[in-house]
Amino acid sequence: MRQPAQILHDVFGFGAFRGVQEDVIGRVMAGKHSLAVMPTGAGKSLCYQVPALAREGTALVISPLIALMHDQIRSAESFGIHAASLTSADGDEARQETLRRFKAGELDLLYVAPERASSGHFRELVGRAKLSLVAVDEAHCVSEWGHDFRPDYRLLRPLLDSLGDVPRLALTATADRQTRADILVQLGIPEDGLIVAGFDRPNIRYHVRPRDGVSSQLKALLAEQEGAGIVYVSSRDKAEKLAEQLAQGGRRRVLPYHAGLDPQVRARNQAAFVASEDMVMVATIAFGMGIDKPDVRFVAHAGIPKSIEAYYQETGRAGRDGDPAEAWMFWGAEDFLRARRRIETEVPDERRGGERHRLNSLAALVEAAECRRAILLHHFGEDPPARCGNCDNCLTPPTTVDATEAARKLLSAAFRTEMRFGIQHLTDVLAGRETEKVLNFGHNSLSVFGIADEDELALMKPLARALMARDALRADDFGGLSFGPGARPVLKGEEEVRIVLPPKKTRKRRGGGDAVDHPHDPLFDALRARRRALAVEAGVPPYVIFHDSTLREMAGLRPTTQFGLSQVSGVGTAKLERYGDAFLEVIQQYEGASA
Repeated sequence: MRQPAQILHDVFGFGAFRGVQEDVIGRVMAGKHSLAVMPTGAGKSLCYQVPALAREGTALVISPLIALMHDQIRSAESFGIHAASLTSADGDEARQETLRRFKAGELDLLYVAPERASSGHFRELVGRAKLSLVAVDEAHCVSEWGHDFRPDYRLLRPLLDSLGDVPRLALTATADRQTRADILVQLGIPEDGLIVAGFDRPNIRYHVRPRDGVSSQLKALLAEQEGAGIVYVSSRDKAEKLAEQLAQGGRRRVLPYHAGLDPQVRARNQAAFVASEDMVMVATIAFGMGIDKPDVRFVAHAGIPKSIEAYYQETGRAGRDGDPAEAWMFWGAEDFLRARRRIETEVPDERRGGERHRLNSLAALVEAAECRRAILLHHFGEDPPARCGNCDNCLTPPTTVDATEAARKLLSAAFRTEMRFGIQHLTDVLAGRETEKVLNFGHNSLSVFGIADEDELALMKPLARALMARDALRADDFGGLSFGPGARPVLKGEEEVRIVLPPKKTRKRRGGGDAVDHPHDPLFDALRARRRALAVEAGVPPYVIFHDSTLREMAGLRPTTQFGLSQVSGVGTAKLERYGDAFLEVIQQYEGASA
């Protein structure tokens, strides 16, 4: 049996484990059941790939999406690992060959969906095979408390229990305390098997802005932001419209992705994004979980995500390679109104409390004047420093004002006008403006007519947005503002309302050190060009050959021999044999030209 550290070096080209990887792998090697909660980009796949190569038998990997399986298989095969899947997309001939290899013990990894894994027929199949371990990826899908619940995950326990002493490893990047406890119960993992690596993604810089012409805001972002990116939208129609708008006059390709596209178009767009180094995908949340692309440099939300967990997961698709990345969110009060309406009309009664809590946590994040990262990490039960130094509020502390009295006046105006009117009319009433509408409804005779001063009137739009985000105000289909449950404590003086003043529209280019930029290096560019050519020839995305961080280390060390190249992180034996000479040639040409 090869030792995990030796496999890490020989196969994957890394000199040491990161974070809790060694602890997780140690438990699997000892035959123990575990739940590993690790942030995206922390190397969860290695936690089952290494013991799969060290232990006798095949590792069964249960994964929720076919696209994700195929991406991970492609990556595993590039390291010389024998991997395959059993899915409906594989075709009869491919499935039969996979079954033959599995029964013959020729596979290191076998990927299946939870629907297949939970079937009685599949249980009989694996009961006759030698398994090294079972890995349950995206394990938060097993919990009804999770933000991404998949019922088929809750049917996995009989399979797991039928396998006796085969170690089971559940993996997720997104699970709060309640969700973690539920995963342990549902998958039969003891409490001492929980390993939490933490949720911090220090390489991601968080920015949140009120939405104000989101197409223009995103065009400005794309003009400054280098590399590939994802823009999340709330609907199929918005994905297509916004992709078209962003592509006009832009310097790079922008494509849409959503479940309503023709399957061939959707697959083609996804393949183009995975293979690209600077393309932008405008997508619904149908896109992302199935993508293991490490070099996404930014994720932007054109509206709020479903929950703070969804926000963490979706922004976590940026910077998986560990290089600096950015996360932007452009939000509006109507986002929260729609989200609360969805909770009340579409979510089962037993899940509404949890959904409301998650949405309120998201509202606190977008309204905050404090460190965004600290709020995120507090939500997941951590105790982070008060300031991270790498979010918008830390880099440029915003101006806040106590708007409690103005909020009480606005709520009173909504009440006195019978909660039928929008923010403009209420502002007119509070300002004492005798507009035609005010006069027609006799609102000039109300006690709230003209009671707001100029400073308070200037706050009305951001104040209304803040009150709607915290569910103190709600808008009907015609824009009329009425009370939500958060209105009472404000009116009774039990709750302070502080709001962040909107930032000026002009933006400085990534203040605080320009962390995303790397110095221009001609050798790095030449290595990327060779990688691009090899990727096209092999029919794989460039990152499958080597990550940018590996090429950057090559450019810094400039090895001239196979042994020297083997010392670069990420250059394992299989990749050294397959690609080593091609990259050494680039380095030697560069050294000769600069001599």
